[in-house]
Amino acid sequence: MPLNVAVLTISDSRTLETDDSGALLAERIGSAGHKLHERLLEPDHRYRIRAVVSQWIADEGVDAVITTGGTGLTGRDGTPEAVEPLLDKQIEGFGEMFRVLSYEDIGTSTLQSRCLAGLANGTFVFCLPGSRNAVATGWDKLI
Repeated sequence: MPLNVAVLTISDSRTLETDDSGALLAERIGSAGHKLHERLLEPDHRYRIRAVVSQWIADEGVDAVITTGGTGLTGRDGTPEAVEPLLDKQIEGFGEMFRVLSYEDIGTSTLQSRCLAGLANGTFVFCLPGSRNAVATGWDKLI
């Protein structure tokens, strides 16, 4: 059954034209037979992220939301803090499994990835790191 998937890239430095990770997700969504509902880019601002994700969660036409970026440890990385309060239930173990899979590629640097997944208003929400390889790992092996 095809799903409607919304993609949000969180970045202070990229544009939609230079957003390789969001483009990869859009391509993989289509290749898997799903529909890209919308693709947006927002700066790493907690309340703007929360507003966009909230809008998609409230939209009955959106089955899943995937964010990329803002999951690291720098002062501006706030995606988990923006999204977590919106979740009705967390998918425990998603972040741990992502880090296990990423360890094969990037070693202990994977400890900096604060991935998150859950369910909100019947919509699946996945928060992935911003690198193209991380997005590929998340989509190909977990989502």
